[in-house]
Amino acid sequence: MITAAALAALATACAVGSWRFTTARWTSRAPRLAIILWQSLGVAWGLATTGAMLAYAVQPYGVGVLPGLIAFASGETPLQPWDALHVLAMIAGITALAVLVAVLLTAGVQTLRARRRHRMLLALISHDDPGVPGVRVLDHPSAAAYCVPGLRSQVVVSQGALRLLSQDELTAVLAHEAAHVRERHDLVLLPFAALRRALPWSKVVADAQAQVELLVEMAADDRAQRYCSPRRLATALLRFGTAGAMPTPHGMLGVHVHNVMARVDRLIKPGPELAPSMRYGYIALSVTLVTAAPFLWVIQL
Repeated sequence: MITAAALAALATACAVGSWRFTTARWTSRAPRLAIILWQSLGVAWGLATTGAMLAYAVQPYGVGVLPGLIAFASGETPLQPWDALHVLAMIAGITALAVLVAVLLTAGVQTLRARRRHRMLLALISHDDPGVPGVRVLDHPSAAAYCVPGLRSQVVVSQGALRLLSQDELTAVLAHEAAHVRERHDLVLLPFAALRRALPWSKVVADAQAQVELLVEMAADDRAQRYCSPRRLATALLRFGTAGAMPTPHGMLGVHVHNVMARVDRLIKPGPELAPSMRYGYIALSVTLVTAAPFLWVIQL
């Protein structure tokens, strides 16, 4: 019973922390750290929520969550008789865990299929250009720049973008898209997109997904600044925003017009770096969240 209460408390703390985190002001100063903390909150919340139900369900076995599930699956006789509440908790816990895993796998499979179809389409309607080596050029008048993540990653720009941007601005945009590919931001976004499918009514989940989408853009901006001027990247973003950029295809990563101004303000007027004490504190919190839920799954309290 203590384990179930501890997991329920952890799940509640993660939910409240996520709600508070959506309004945090420091995240733009350390987007990579904020992404790690968001991932930690998501993992801890999912394991703690399902674990709380399963911990109560396996209480008659007198062991922890994972040993109790193994005992249940192997058909062992519990030390105490089951009642209706324990049965309902087992059904609810297994169902919730199965739903979370299923939506994650489904989202992953659908994204992979969308990328495979898009690569086939690009082979037909795009071409190489000596002026932008290693980049596929799309014959489209609207401005577009995005990447197709994966093992065979590609960076794509449209003819409209080539006409819209100066050479320095184009370099900045391509560096930004290459950063998405290198840091596999598609894998960062996938669990949040899957959670949104599982809980489409949750405002906290919707806000979390929007926050992480913005943070991965800021993280890519930071990496792009190693190869270009932040002002060039800012002017390129403004050009995309005013020109009405073409929507990014499903499953790809590209320019999002709705968060352009937040990124431009950050590039032009960067805030102070996060204090080391705060940085180490958030790292410690992330580690604690990631390890606490699995620890409570395997021990008996």
